[in-house]
Amino acid sequence: MAPAVQRTALAALAASGCAASSASSSNTAFVAAPTFRQENGQLRGQAEVASSVGDMPAVGSGSPVLTSVGAILTAAAVASTVRRGQRKEAATKHTIIMQAFENELGVQPPVGFWDPLGLSADGDVAFFKRRREVELKHGRISMFACMGYIVPEYFRFPGDLSPKLGISFADVPNGLAAISKVPGQGWSQIVGFLGTYELFINTPVGDEPGNYGKGNLGLGFLGPVTDPESRRKKLSAELANGRLAMVAIIGMFFQDGLTGSAWGDWALYT
Repeated sequence: MAPAVQRTALAALAASGCAASSASSSNTAFVAAPTFRQENGQLRGQAEVASSVGDMPAVGSGSPVLTSVGAILTAAAVASTVRRGQRKEAATKHTIIMQAFENELGVQPPVGFWDPLGLSADGDVAFFKRRREVELKHGRISMFACMGYIVPEYFRFPGDLSPKLGISFADVPNGLAAISKVPGQGWSQIVGFLGTYELFINTPVGDEPGNYGKGNLGLGFLGPVTDPESRRKKLSAELANGRLAMVAIIGMFFQDGLTGSAWGDWALYT
């Protein structure tokens, strides 16, 4: 809560407490004047009426009812002030965070700065760069995975995948069914190659997420992109394509698992 809101709330609560205390202590200040009973019938009747009126609870500034109502209204006003302060503080914080990240790569129309889960709500720049690094890696892997689903439908390497086991590349099915066909030694080679590349070759350059100094298209020999506007455009395109590829590969996995093949025959399910 903002300091100004805290001071306002404390002052209002203190005033409410003082009012309730003074009101409760003054309840005995307003009492009916004593009445004298006389033998005269008319005066005795008047005295009885005055006595009955005097016995009724006083409804004045010291009434417990009004004191309670005043305390409730004061508490409601304090709660309303606190809520307004909290909303204002949250809006200010959200504006500051948007200003911090709204010019980053990946903030593209028509969505703009989109963070429905509030992952960047804390405004931590280091965590934001870490998540951007993970997003780039997943996007790049997903783009390769999509190509791995599409290319084998039209082209396969000649020769044997495992001469010892008599498995050729043509024998390996496309999609998820290939997991059980590739020998364990083949998966060990794949994991070892990717781990070596990740730990010893793909070393970060500077503090820019996803920059490994490979230049244009990540091939190295093409050199870096020197034009800032062109570089930003290419990096934005990489992010957008990576996001699309992540969604696409999940769709391919789902279709493969549902139909039993990489592309499936939807005529069997419609």
